[in-house]
Amino acid sequence: MIPIHPVYLIVGFGGGIFLFIKGFLWLKKKRLIENIPTSKIRSIAMGLVEIYGEVVPWKGVLKSPFSNKECVYYKFSIEEYRRAGKHSSWVTVKTGEAGMNFYIKDNTDKVLIDPTEAEVNVLQDYSFSSGFGKDPPLAIKQFLKVNNMNFESFLGLNKQMRYHEYFIAPKDKLYILGTADDNPFVKDGNSTKNTEDIIIQKGKNKDIYLISDKDEKEILSSLTWKAFGGVFGGAVLTIGSLIIILIDLKLL
Repeated sequence: MIPIHPVYLIVGFGGGIFLFIKGFLWLKKKRLIENIPTSKIRSIAMGLVEIYGEVVPWKGVLKSPFSNKECVYYKFSIEEYRRAGKHSSWVTVKTGEAGMNFYIKDNTDKVLIDPTEAEVNVLQDYSFSSGFGKDPPLAIKQFLKVNNMNFESFLGLNKQMRYHEYFIAPKDKLYILGTADDNPFVKDGNSTKNTEDIIIQKGKNKDIYLISDKDEKEILSSLTWKAFGGVFGGAVLTIGSLIIILIDLKLL
């Protein structure tokens, strides 16, 4: 048998346990989504709800930092390619996000959404790579300047950098699983419709708040594969690492 460094075995054992636990958490989330029916907005009740509809701005919009697109939520990351001796890798040097309240509407009504603390799962909308002979666009240059960052090295040569941007734009279709609660922006008795009294947000005692541009079928399919890979792969990695550790310790 080819000898394996003990550190790798310990990492493999710990990583296997982590994957195994994550697999069960993904399975739990999958079953929760399966057990909650998608509600029409006009008929949602207080508590954990599942809705699907189109984004409508509430009070204005944001501008995404790299592509300058109108949106109600964005997140971004910047990576830099760095070398250290014989090793080199992409390192994340900055991340961030911003969001504002918005409506989701279906064919029955609309309801206010507060994206704060949500698990936002949306596809990448924009990416750009800068490097030798390739400057970033003006919007990215301005963003870097405001944030005291530079795309050039001290020698004046362009660094190898990657910029990723994800956002939720008006008219995007979203799946939302969150907690329907009292709308703090509407005084009691002043609303003309039931949904005006409601805001969907992170629940005080709920550990799930999901916003996704995938529909329920796609989300469940993804969670199925994650749960299977986590539980099965984690178990194999944990048991395999443990067996090798015990063999090395001459306990097997």
